[in-house]
Amino acid sequence: MKILVTGGAGFIGSHLVDRLMEAGHEIICMDNLYTGRKSNNANWSEHPNFQFIEHDIVNPIEIDNIDQIYHLACPASPVHYQSDPVKTAKTNFLGTLNMLELAKKWKARILLASTSEVYGDPLIHPQTEDYWGNVNCTGIRSCYDEGKRVAETLTFDYHRQYGVEVRVARIFNTHGTRMLENDGRVVSNFIVQALKGIPLTIYGDGSQTRSFCYVSDLVEGFIRLINGDYIGPVNLGNPREYTILQLAQTIQKIIDPTAELVFKPLPQDDPQRRQPDITRAKHHLNWEPTVALEDGLSKTIAYFRDYLNTSNVNSRTIEVEFIHLNCS
Repeated sequence: MKILVTGGAGFIGSHLVDRLMEAGHEIICMDNLYTGRKSNNANWSEHPNFQFIEHDIVNPIEIDNIDQIYHLACPASPVHYQSDPVKTAKTNFLGTLNMLELAKKWKARILLASTSEVYGDPLIHPQTEDYWGNVNCTGIRSCYDEGKRVAETLTFDYHRQYGVEVRVARIFNTHGTRMLENDGRVVSNFIVQALKGIPLTIYGDGSQTRSFCYVSDLVEGFIRLINGDYIGPVNLGNPREYTILQLAQTIQKIIDPTAELVFKPLPQDDPQRRQPDITRAKHHLNWEPTVALEDGLSKTIAYFRDYLNTSNVNSRTIEVEFIHLNCS
């Protein structure tokens, strides 16, 4: 098939591109390189089935004869999506609108990479797909939370009004190789801090919970979703729930048992609990995560250790940019 992957040079998108290329598809990777890296697709840069287009999906684009679209383009960590919140909102609305128009024109099936952030600071636990969420629509996170909610609205309306074939995945916290070292995600925060000898920063008392899925498991869920009959939305994440303190202690144990833990105030609207109910994924996709947390962390740590050893990453810059703990 001819498949478009928006955000295909990013952390998750590049792993998806790898799987699709290995399966023999023709891939168009589109990315504005705001958080993506061309190096993430380096294995395919000279391959005849791979094409990279540097483009911002806020602006329309014409691409012919597409069979499928994986729509992943949007900064997903608070450090990046809060740095230009208006642009984040535009990416979610206009970018999704442009991709849906492309899907409509070519009768392509489109998968929207939504997020567990649509649940906000949830009042039910674990979170099921029929929960409408508890989102602060005027808060500092709303450019992303509400942005993804309106992206879902557009997606389902294009399905109902125009018959576009859609699939919607709600991604929970994901980690793995190719994460950015300074994007504010809790796993990369702790790993890079421990490797650099910086105290591990815990916001709040560390009792807030998250569920951590390894990237290869998430990509498998994407592929099963877009090629199956179930529209969604469907939660894709690891149902094992960990406190932030437990995660910090696990990484501390693997890298440096003597690493210091420091506690700072919890940011605004930071969810207290986050855990997916994956009943729908199990039933409709026959999917559930297979990579255990410590196994995934070991791979991610090895990646960051190699990355930090071969790049000139400033310790102070990392420390300053560790400003948040929660994103999908």
